[in-house]
Amino acid sequence: MRAHGWAGAAIIVLAEILLFAGHPVVGRWFTPIVWTGYVLLVDALVFRLTGRSYLVTDRVEGVLVALASIGGWWIFEWYNAPRFWRGGAEAVGVWWQYHDMEPNLWLRRFGYDWSFATIFPALFLTAAALRARVLARVPVRPWRPSRAALRASIAAGGLFVVLPLAVVSEWLVPLVWTGFVLLLEPINFLRGRPSWLAGVARGDASLLVSLLAAGAICGVLWEFWNYWALTKWTYTVPYWGDVKVFEMPVLGYLGFLPFALECFAMYHWLRGALAPEGRAPAV
Repeated sequence: MRAHGWAGAAIIVLAEILLFAGHPVVGRWFTPIVWTGYVLLVDALVFRLTGRSYLVTDRVEGVLVALASIGGWWIFEWYNAPRFWRGGAEAVGVWWQYHDMEPNLWLRRFGYDWSFATIFPALFLTAAALRARVLARVPVRPWRPSRAALRASIAAGGLFVVLPLAVVSEWLVPLVWTGFVLLLEPINFLRGRPSWLAGVARGDASLLVSLLAAGAICGVLWEFWNYWALTKWTYTVPYWGDVKVFEMPVLGYLGFLPFALECFAMYHWLRGALAPEGRAPAV
């Protein structure tokens, strides 16, 4: 395995040791540190399995994925905190809240962006690793959605994207994690961009299943690593919110599956808009 993979593994192990040893700096910055280690480790694994990765062969792509990840998660923060668009000063989010944040505002913003930059890469690399070996092919009966079904999905996605901004309610969180999938995945499919719908139309659901599995794996790791960190997040969820695994209400784990599809659709919609004739992405 490439050296950066071993470095990633070392970062994860060392971060865990220092966290449980009570190191205050690592405790506050644990999330971006440990997820940087994870991205390094899985990137090296993907390169070993496929011969391509963000950090070895497709560095520009890796930068684009990281930047899109930052922007994409700030969109979700916008949904979570209506103060950003209603002009209020209240910092409490609708669905999740952060605790024991870095007091310096500039460092806090750096910590936000560093953490957010690891989200898309972690999901996409995990899916690529699974698809390269465990889920190389998932045969299904070919299914190509009709134009009417695609238009209906786009319309529903548009409604789901707008409604949680117009009506701020903790009950509407499922719309946030599905709206962009319904809106953007059909557009990517129609325009020939990377799309799990295109795979299903060919009779291969490996991309779809790999993304869903990556969402589940990363979701569990996000909550596992968040639980012991000093700077962390908790949730306000009305669906059996007191029944938790780590800080996440148990039903909330279902949201990580469409979230992975959503991130994939958002990225490839953006990438297709910026470089419609660009080289096929590594992951």
